[in-house]
This record gives sequence, C-alpha cells and structure tokens, in this order.
Amino acid sequence: MKKRTSQLLLSFLALFSMSAHAHFPLMSCWFEADKVICEAGYSDGSTAVDYDVDMFDYDDNLIAKSITDRRSIAELKRPDTDFYLVFDAGHESPVEVDVVEISEK
Repeated sequence: MKKRTSQLLLSFLALFSMSAHAHFPLMSCWFEADKVICEAGYSDGSTAVDYDVDMFDYDDNLIAKSITDRRSIAELKRPDTDFYLVFDAGHESPVEVDVVEISEK
C-alpha cells in the first residue's frame, strides 16, 4: 500500500510539474512605417490579451506603454532614440526585445 501511495504521489508531482512549466511568454516585434508592432503570446499558442508592453530607453526610462488587444497585438509609436520593449506576463521571466532585434515586416 505504501508503494502504491508513493507511486501516485510521484505521478501527481510529475503531472503538476509538467503543467506548471508547459508554456512561457513570447513576443515578436516589427516596424511598420512610424510604428512598432508587437505580438505577445505563449509557447503553447495561447494569446496574451490585455497585457502591458512597455518601451524603455537605454537609461531605463519608460518612454511609451501599450496594452495588447484581443489579437494579442500592441502598437507603439517608433521613437527617435534606441529602446527595448518588455512583455511581463507576471508569472514567468519577462520577455525583452531590443531595437537591434526588430526589422521591417
């Protein structure tokens, strides 16, 4: 009986551990004219609706902020300075995209 209980406990822990780490946040960004467009989501294909996408300059000053729409898209005005973007899903490590990683779509 003790062995069976241990096996059930280990099975439960393995299942819980896999589901807890089943997805992580992702963000893809591109330039369109004078805008920076970002699509946020998760590695399991789920969307990220109503999440902040923050734009910072290299001195870590917040220079713009947007919220993802129902398509998981955030649009920000393209600044005249270097910047990076942050999508913080709150339960994982935030995703950062640097301006040098962004290109025209």
